[in-house]
Amino acid sequence: MTYHPKSDFMTVMMQRGFLADCTDYQGLDEALSKGVVPGYIGFDATAKSLHVGSLIQIMMLRWLQKTGHKPITLMGGGTTKVGDPSFRADERPLLTPDQIDDNIAGIKQVFAKYIRYDDSLTGALMLNNAEWLDDLNYLDFLRDIGRHFSVNRMLSFESVKSRLDREQSLSFLEFNYMILQAYDFLELNRRYGCLVQFGGSDQWGNIVNGIDLTRRVLDHEIYGMTSPLLTTSDGKKMGKTAEGAIWLNADMRSPYEFWQFWRNTTDADVGRFLKLYTEIDLDECERLGALGGSEVNAAKVVLANAVTTLCHGAEAAAAAEATAREVFEKGGVGADLPTLSLGAEELGDGISIVQLIVRSGLAKSGKDAKRLIAENGAKLDDEPLTDAGLMIDAARLEQPIKLSAGKKRHALVKLEG
Repeated sequence: MTYHPKSDFMTVMMQRGFLADCTDYQGLDEALSKGVVPGYIGFDATAKSLHVGSLIQIMMLRWLQKTGHKPITLMGGGTTKVGDPSFRADERPLLTPDQIDDNIAGIKQVFAKYIRYDDSLTGALMLNNAEWLDDLNYLDFLRDIGRHFSVNRMLSFESVKSRLDREQSLSFLEFNYMILQAYDFLELNRRYGCLVQFGGSDQWGNIVNGIDLTRRVLDHEIYGMTSPLLTTSDGKKMGKTAEGAIWLNADMRSPYEFWQFWRNTTDADVGRFLKLYTEIDLDECERLGALGGSEVNAAKVVLANAVTTLCHGAEAAAAAEATAREVFEKGGVGADLPTLSLGAEELGDGISIVQLIVRSGLAKSGKDAKRLIAENGAKLDDEPLTDAGLMIDAARLEQPIKLSAGKKRHALVKLEG
């Protein structure tokens, strides 16, 4: 695309690789050039934290604020009760209102690290769509809002079509989701003057619905913009690993493990990830991304430090780098490694090494742990671990022991007290 943006925000989006599509590049760019534009992203509260897969959207809101505009983080207290069916093979499990509130409390902690919430012109707003969805009158909603939606058109959206093509059930509850998300955009425009909705490219249909509805009901011009759905260069979905999701809350994924995830970025992704997930100058991102051989490892450390500093603070990033250096370069036991603490009564006469590997998070099950040992992938204090029947007792834990799965994943086991 040859469009040259006027606004700082659109320039950043295009230069750093955030932009997949936009409903009206020029119209949005003009609005961004004229004054403060409120823009939002909705996040359903399906877990107590967001993971790395949501980080591209969080960074978009951060840049929106940094370039002089107003981010709105919309918590899906209402829509989570329905569940977004987009590109899912099955219905999401329904959560109780208490579970949803707990999840929202956890997710709010993430945003506070990236976005400034205050009463200034560009201060972010934290909203919850339960505010307007919980008390809707069903018949009024059908008459006022439902009449603007064509079922034929809704069935043509790829997110719905792919589910029906596979002959997988789509409940009426889920089918309502796109109407509710469209209604969110209408309400945010009506109440807060919100002009743009951001989302991953899988949200395109839902975003367009909201724009159409707002034009029909309020006759207001609003915009939608999507980011690419990121996969790593080896085709894996961003934020998912063999060990599970890379959560953004420290109590669900330690800062060291978070740092290590970015340090293990494949060579081909370093430059792209520096542009998307850090605020390092573009020229420097290009330079670091072009490094080859062993030099690229230094670029990965820069990436890991910058992303971890934004998410967990500079001290956590420095501690993670120091631990990694101690573990990998000196063969030591880093103090910042994920740690499993055992009480004496819990330990009893001894605990199996297989159980320790599972409980320390290095394997998902006893079967996985035994396979790891059989395939020579496990180490105990940097020595190959070959005996799956090994028992560890209190005497062995007078000093912490270090467990390793492969070359890059480590954990400590120690006695409490």
